[in-house]
Amino acid sequence: MSTLEIFFLALIQGLTEFLPISSSAHLLLPSQVFGWVEQGLAFDVAVHVGSLLAVCLYFRQEIADMLIAWYATLTPNKEDDAALTYEQKLNGKLAWWILFATIPAGLFGLFGKDFIEAYLRTALVMAATTILFGVLLGYADIKAKQNVSLEKLGFKGAMYIGLAQAVALIPGTSRSGITMTMGLMLGLSKENAARFSFLLSIPAIAMAGSYLCAKLIIDAQPVDWYAMIMGIVLAFVSAYACIHYFLIIVARMGMMPFVIYRLILGAGLLWFVLGS
Repeated sequence: MSTLEIFFLALIQGLTEFLPISSSAHLLLPSQVFGWVEQGLAFDVAVHVGSLLAVCLYFRQEIADMLIAWYATLTPNKEDDAALTYEQKLNGKLAWWILFATIPAGLFGLFGKDFIEAYLRTALVMAATTILFGVLLGYADIKAKQNVSLEKLGFKGAMYIGLAQAVALIPGTSRSGITMTMGLMLGLSKENAARFSFLLSIPAIAMAGSYLCAKLIIDAQPVDWYAMIMGIVLAFVSAYACIHYFLIIVARMGMMPFVIYRLILGAGLLWFVLGS
């Protein structure tokens, strides 16, 4: 990979990992339009590591609070439980919800990965899912009641979002897009839907990165350390900036700018497929 390819692909991965616009559709474009080669396992690991570091650093306080509260739930007693504040109890619940909500994506990835790779990783599928789930995001953005707190989301609501995350393994769907869509449909505010989606991404990205890392070790493929280090740094910087500014944009304008972008992107992909 050239320096230009490394820069461009790492930047795309970092930006699109957390935006509701589908990272897989964007990573397909360079290979289709410019004829770039596949980025390789090592680079995949690098950009996953960079994205994971970014979301963990950005939400470091929330993660620390949830881990402490979660640990308290492992050794409960009446005195300790009574001493916990409302916020600590909610953090403990959130930690459990995120852990259980990650299971569907893990199972779907384990048993459905080969089928997805063989039949669904096509430009036509990505064009269709980019448009379809873009329309659903727009519908949720307009119809969202935004009257449900994170506590009222409950275990059941968290699992619905987890099931939505599993569907995101279909290329073009967008993990963040579909989990935010489900969060909005369940009544969460745009900010809470986005935050829950980002927190839910942590174990999902960690699982995907670990799988790719194990595959890299088993296959004993050569590693381009320059590309790997550059990929980690660029994905980290772009992902961190993306999370920060996305939350600002959503609070001010909602999801509609991303819905419009998805429809344009999907139409462009469709035109490219049908015209080639």
